[in-house]
Parts: sequence; structure tokens; C-alpha cells
Amino acid sequence: MGPDGATRVQRVALTPAAAELLVKLTDTHGPLMFHQSGGCCDGSAPMCYPDGDFKTGGSDVHLGDLRVDGLEKPIGFWMSGSQFEYWKHTHLTVDVVKGRGSGFSVEAPEGVRFLIRSRLFTDQEYEALEETSTG
Repeated sequence: MGPDGATRVQRVALTPAAAELLVKLTDTHGPLMFHQSGGCCDGSAPMCYPDGDFKTGGSDVHLGDLRVDGLEKPIGFWMSGSQFEYWKHTHLTVDVVKGRGSGFSVEAPEGVRFLIRSRLFTDQEYEALEETSTG
């Protein structure tokens, strides 16, 4: 809830398959985080790291924390500021599909990769978005 008592809309969510994989990956790697850079190597693929292994900077935007049943600590989702400028009107859903992802992301050895499914926010949702923070 926001300070006015209104329910806030989250910018990022998980599919059940992604949540299930994150529980397994947390058992192996400990608490996790996501960062999406939009860089040249993996396009706009979300990269999953052990929490703190990817050092966020002052221009990175914290979109929110993903709460997963079975995990004590939520999984932070970060995005580069330049990427956020393109995606700020978009709801993101982290999903998982079979295939080869990045060697830097913790799911790579599992033979799957995380990807983003997106849709534009409605005007009402955009007005009720959770706050973001940087750095």
C-alpha cells in the first residue's frame, strides 16, 4: 500500500515456473538477485546472480522485490537506468524457457534461461505504480 492507502501496482512479477526454479537455485546458490541491462551480450535478458555478486551503481533502478513462497528473502530486481527509460511504461513478468542462456546467469547449467514477457501498463496501473529507487 502507498502512503495514501491505495494498493500499489508492482512493476515486475514471476510465472509459477520461474518461482519454482528460483527456489531450486536459491537452495544451490543462496539468496539471489536479478539485473537487466539491455547490453550487447544478452540483449534484454534478465540475469540472475547470487545476491550481491552484481554490483549495482547509481544509475541502476530497483524495480522491486520478488516474493517467492518458500524463500525467506525476496529477490531484488534491478535494471540499468537507460533500459528503464525504454521499459518504464511496461509491466514485466520473469518467465523461464528451455534453451541456452548466458553463462553468467545462475540458471545456465540447468538447460533453461530466464526471459521477460511484457505488456504496457493501463493508465490506472501507471498511476498506482510502486515507487522505484536508484543505486
